[in-house]
Amino acid sequence: MRLSLISNTVWVLWFCCLSFATPTAADPGWSESELALLRMQWIGSLPELPPDPTNKYADNPVAAELGQKLFFDKRLSANGKVACASCHVPELSFTDGLARSKGVGETSRSAPSILGIAHSAWFFWDGRSDSLWSQALGPLESAVEHGGNRSQYARIVYRNPVYRKQYEQLFGALPDLSDSQRFPENAAPVEDEDAAVKWQRMSETDRKAITRVYVNIGKAIAAYERLLMPGVSRFDRYVETVLKEGAPETTLLSADELAGLRLFIGKAMCVTCHQGPLFTNNSFHNVGAPDLATKRPKYILPIFYLFIDKPELDTGRHKGVQQVLNSEFNCLNEYSDATENDCAELRFANKKQKETLGTFKVPTLRNITKTAPYMHEGQFKNLTELLKHYNAAPKAHVGHSELMPLNLEGKQLMQIEAFLHSLSSSPDVADELLRTPEY
Repeated sequence: MRLSLISNTVWVLWFCCLSFATPTAADPGWSESELALLRMQWIGSLPELPPDPTNKYADNPVAAELGQKLFFDKRLSANGKVACASCHVPELSFTDGLARSKGVGETSRSAPSILGIAHSAWFFWDGRSDSLWSQALGPLESAVEHGGNRSQYARIVYRNPVYRKQYEQLFGALPDLSDSQRFPENAAPVEDEDAAVKWQRMSETDRKAITRVYVNIGKAIAAYERLLMPGVSRFDRYVETVLKEGAPETTLLSADELAGLRLFIGKAMCVTCHQGPLFTNNSFHNVGAPDLATKRPKYILPIFYLFIDKPELDTGRHKGVQQVLNSEFNCLNEYSDATENDCAELRFANKKQKETLGTFKVPTLRNITKTAPYMHEGQFKNLTELLKHYNAAPKAHVGHSELMPLNLEGKQLMQIEAFLHSLSSSPDVADELLRTPEY
């Protein structure tokens, strides 16, 4: 699932070139090569979730239980109104339906779905985290997301008897936070000047003690998020049927959905990047998405636009590479449970940094009809707009777009959109894991 773009593309084109092979008895409409592509996209081909070497608690059920509580807890924010679940809403396939997610302030990007995200090696749209637990920590101290700080969160765990019991069962004794002079209420290396000053006044030992609690909060949340997987869709039931030897043709997909599926794995080349049972290769690509942050405001004469402060251009993975290499919580850091041999991807992350300009992570297409608007900044409000963009393949605002004009007809775009509706499903998660736990 982590193949390079070149190997992905060559492999897919090889299959497409074979698409004129003799159809099989299982389904007269599909060639052997097309059936192989369908099998690759089928959720039944999703491998077992590999262990996370950076988090030795990743598959601990007690950690997942604690992580679920923390995921839904709004007290883990500056104003007591923002939880992880505020932007990752279970009913919206763990997104929030916003172009730019809102916490205590407004962010610059949308919240991607986290169903199946544990199968990825990189996190955030720009890959600036290389573990699920370090990703969970980023929003907690972001000034516009949760807006809090690690001392605040450590104290919440310390004061809550349920949290404290589960935490110490997992991670050992908490530091004694009763001395507010030694451990200030709000202290962390964050933008808030008062909290940053208090943090610097603490001893290095005490800073590490607080940070360790903060890291363990992230590791517990990650253990919960590893349980969140997409369920079986109509597309998957269809594929399972046609892969069975001698299985009859099925009505699980409509004629338009079937035509859209053929385009998806064929002429439209969607499968080049949306490859695998999660409909993503979990890599980074430049598809020429418009940068709304730098878009010229309407009704302003060009001469006046020269005097307006314009936001920094979003370079995506290009900047994310440096952020993950410099991260306090990357794979090679002291808070990671990995060995150096486990961190090969991080050590080689900057080898081709020039090629990452304007690239963003490929999102899953599962449940895509529930996750509008689309792209990293919500640039497209619906699937029709999104498919028109791919069909036209405009030039990129930064870097070089990898798209080529598809020249598909309107009906063909409609058929692809129809097919995408067949990817919807309920999460493959117990109902009790989709809501705030009682305790």
